[in-house]
Amino acid sequence: MTAAQDLVPLPEDPLAGIAAAVLGADPDSVLDLLDVARHHGGPPVDVVRASDDLLPRLAHENALSPALLLARQALRPGGLFVAAVPELDKLGRLRPTAPPPKVTGRGGERQVTVQLWDWSPDGESYALEVVRLVRAEGSWQVANTVSTRHRVLSSERISAELDAAGFAAVQRLSPAECGHPLPVWVAVAPA
Repeated sequence: MTAAQDLVPLPEDPLAGIAAAVLGADPDSVLDLLDVARHHGGPPVDVVRASDDLLPRLAHENALSPALLLARQALRPGGLFVAAVPELDKLGRLRPTAPPPKVTGRGGERQVTVQLWDWSPDGESYALEVVRLVRAEGSWQVANTVSTRHRVLSSERISAELDAAGFAAVQRLSPAECGHPLPVWVAVAPA
C-alpha cells in the first residue's frame, strides 16, 4: 500500500464520518493510528483514527503514550484524533466471558463474529480472542481467529493520556451522541 493510499478515507469508515461531522466537511486525509510511525515526516493529515480495540491493546503493550504523541505530530493544526474505545472498567469486577455475537450480512453472506474474554485476576486486563464464522457449503466454518491482550481503560485514563500527548478540546461522545456502538473520543491538534 502506498503512502497516498494510506491517506484516502474509507467509504464506510464510521470514525471518518464522525470526524467529518465534527470538522463540518469531509476530511481530505485520514490516517490509521497503526500507520502514524510509517507516516512520520509526511504531510500533515486531517484525521488520525483508532478502531475499537486499538487503544486498549496499545495500553497493554505500554505503547499508548508514544502512539498518541506520534498521532498529534501527524495532524495538521486543528486536525482531529478520533478513537472508539470500549469502556470495560466497570466490567472488570464482573469478569464476563463474552459480549453478544455480532451478526452481519444476509443469507449465504451472513457472518458471525464472536469475542471470548479471559480476565486477569485483578480485572485490569483481559485476553481477547475473536473468532469469525462464515457460511460455506451449508455449514459454519471458522474464517479466522485473532488473539490479543488488552488493558482496561477508564474514561479518566483516556482523557489524561490525550492531555499528556498535547491534544486540546478532548471530548468523549456517547454512542447516543455519535451513532457509533462504542464511546468515541475526539481530540484536536492545537495550532
